[in-house]
Amino acid sequence: MTAILFENVRLIDPAKGLDRPGRLLVRDGAIAGTDLPGAEGAPEGAAVVDGGGAILCPGLVDMRVAIGEPGFEYRETVASAARAAAAGGITTMAVLPNSQPAIDDPALVRLLRARGEETGVVSILPYGALTRRCEGAEMAEIGLLHEAGAVAFTDGTRAIADTRTMRLALTYARGFDALVVQHPEDPSLARGGCATDGELATRLGLPGIPAAAEAIMIARDLRLVELTKGRLHFGHVSTAEGVELIRAAKARGLRVTCDTAPPYFDLNETAIGDFRTYAKLSPPLRGEADRQAICAALADGTIDAIASDHAPCDADDKRQPFAVATAGGTGLATLLAVTLAQVHGGSLPMIEALGLLTHRPAALLGAAAGTLADGRPADLCLFDPDRAWRVDADDMPGRAQNTPFDGRALEGRVLGTWKAGRPVFAPATTGQPAP
Repeated sequence: MTAILFENVRLIDPAKGLDRPGRLLVRDGAIAGTDLPGAEGAPEGAAVVDGGGAILCPGLVDMRVAIGEPGFEYRETVASAARAAAAGGITTMAVLPNSQPAIDDPALVRLLRARGEETGVVSILPYGALTRRCEGAEMAEIGLLHEAGAVAFTDGTRAIADTRTMRLALTYARGFDALVVQHPEDPSLARGGCATDGELATRLGLPGIPAAAEAIMIARDLRLVELTKGRLHFGHVSTAEGVELIRAAKARGLRVTCDTAPPYFDLNETAIGDFRTYAKLSPPLRGEADRQAICAALADGTIDAIASDHAPCDADDKRQPFAVATAGGTGLATLLAVTLAQVHGGSLPMIEALGLLTHRPAALLGAAAGTLADGRPADLCLFDPDRAWRVDADDMPGRAQNTPFDGRALEGRVLGTWKAGRPVFAPATTGQPAP
């Protein structure tokens, strides 16, 4: 029997409403107790980890991650994404199906799960493609994908434009009580655009995407939820009008949820600066009023989770004129620290911020993760919420470096990550898994 005793830590488990100084015992890779008397010694032969007063919480659950494997390994592999996740305190990540081939085959779902287990660093929860090849036309074999282990269904970075296809998908998925995830952006309004339509885009001479493209898609899909009684989740919401529609839908009792990503509550459209392609994202960065509305929606509970929206790009993908550069930014290593900026700024209590990163996304995906409950795998994150650091795109863990937060000063540093009781990250390893 192997055992680890974490002591001198602040235990936070939002799923249990736990926030207090204490100790945590791990036995054979599982959590064996948090209610430990202070005088009780460590079990014989146990390793003792002195947290120095840092926060020990469940390993983070990231519900929106793109990786390059299969098909685009030059951008990111499962192994490189696992290293970046561990450096960010993430132990579970849900992977989008926009690969080559798309994850529309049960064998690929099983393969991705197995590849995650092979790393020993992170659990991979695959999304199944909602339509074949994520092309938005013919519905994928949702039942077979669900049976193979797909946690939800989406076309990832592509919106389902055809209303009838979306209605059929919501209806069919309801038979499995499966979650459908939509990229909320009207494709016809977004086509050819690269920045939010407005004064800044006009001044830079960039083709614009109206912010209303998000609200139009959300409004259509909410009506389809009323019609089908399905379960629908909107990814990376970014506008005031969008979150207000979702807020009203929740008040009406519709089965609708949403997430956002750190760029949409920490940055605004001015971050694109002089055609800064690292800040070219999809959806594009919004105006300051929209950013503030996203912060308010986090505080009032309208937004159910925060995801990294990790979208790795090769250097050549970004070394292009702004209008043709690939959209997307890395986010695994910065997810926790950028979220903590909302805590330091007084917008969110610590326990609520961590809830948006742990048990709440786990519950949406039906994953047995995101809690310090006895008997659960000891997936853990130890972090110092006050340790300052600066994001350096040239020194990011993982293969891709295209962070929109390059140069951003942050507070909150991961000190250690454990997967099933095994140490997989410590600062001395510079992001590499422990042997």
